[in-house]
Amino acid sequence: MSRTFATVLADLVRRDPGRPLVTFYDHATGERTELSVVTYANWVAKTASLLVEELDLERGQTARLDLPVHWLGPVLLGAAWTVGLVVTEAEDPDLVCCGPQTVGQWGAGAADRVVLATALHPLGQRFADPLPAGVHDLGVEVWSQPDSFAAYDPPGPDDPATTDLTHDQMCEAATAGSLLTDGGRLLSEANPASPSGLASFTEPLVRGGSVVLVAHADPARVQETYDAERATARA
Repeated sequence: MSRTFATVLADLVRRDPGRPLVTFYDHATGERTELSVVTYANWVAKTASLLVEELDLERGQTARLDLPVHWLGPVLLGAAWTVGLVVTEAEDPDLVCCGPQTVGQWGAGAADRVVLATALHPLGQRFADPLPAGVHDLGVEVWSQPDSFAAYDPPGPDDPATTDLTHDQMCEAATAGSLLTDGGRLLSEANPASPSGLASFTEPLVRGGSVVLVAHADPARVQETYDAERATARA
């Protein structure tokens, strides 16, 4: 059966809305954030609405996620895929989603493309300091968006999700992946917003599992986190 990100997420929301989907640890700051399936879906809906209704992005345009390991990485991936954006590493995307480390770099080109920045604070809070002209603050603009979203022009299974994979191919690759067993819980230090780390999110999503993302991993604490979160695999 052909699939898209949106159909996979909708099925998860129907079947098991309350279970954890994305759990995030930052060993450097002590932050722990957990998103259930339905909470993740609400974040994706709000962000997708922002991309379309406020930022005027359309199916087929490109998005680059220049973010570190963080729970907002899977959220922004999901929002991009929901509205049919193609996730890319190109230097000239239609949308850049960035964090505080690179907002100055991308902000200089905000007149040429949409730049959406996140402060990467807990609960998605806004930047404390003013941003470069033309840069949108996710922590300001996302909260007024609705908790549900239906794309006017949704992508189909054969539409590209990344520059290399269609939605259906991405789902098939995740189904055939080897990072975890079906329904398993994956602890990962990989960045899901990067091409090399994409499977750390898509495999748990498609295979009915969940992911524990660890940023700034402290080697002395990784096993403790693994045990506390009842993980079943590590990548």
